[in-house]
Amino acid sequence: MSERPSDVWRRNLAKEAAALAAGRLASQEAVLTRLFPQSLLTATDQALTAFEQQVRTLDAPSDDEIMETVQSVVLDLNGVNDDHGGAGYETDERELLCTYIDQTLTEAGIDVPAVAARRNLGRWEITDQWREW
Repeated sequence: MSERPSDVWRRNLAKEAAALAAGRLASQEAVLTRLFPQSLLTATDQALTAFEQQVRTLDAPSDDEIMETVQSVVLDLNGVNDDHGGAGYETDERELLCTYIDQTLTEAGIDVPAVAARRNLGRWEITDQWREW
């Protein structure tokens, strides 16, 4: 199963905390706790759990069903981003989230490039229609 972006962020938070505790990092240089507050991690996990559950229920889905599932997770993540001042997800976070969506669909047997092509989209554009982050 694909690694959730929030797990990557938690791992980086732990590394930063260890470096801070060991004195290898000055407190003013420790930025990850501000970038990834617990509320962001929890809300992101909730959105991704709902997405994973939706993907598991897809059985020989139509392109419309696949795109509705993508729309749902993107709108949920838009809400999380909004709840964090519109700055919850920056460039690296956006890329991880989009990759996670793609990989989760692919692991469920969905041919993401084919679905995208039938919509005249590039593979990495399937979230763009709804994405505000």
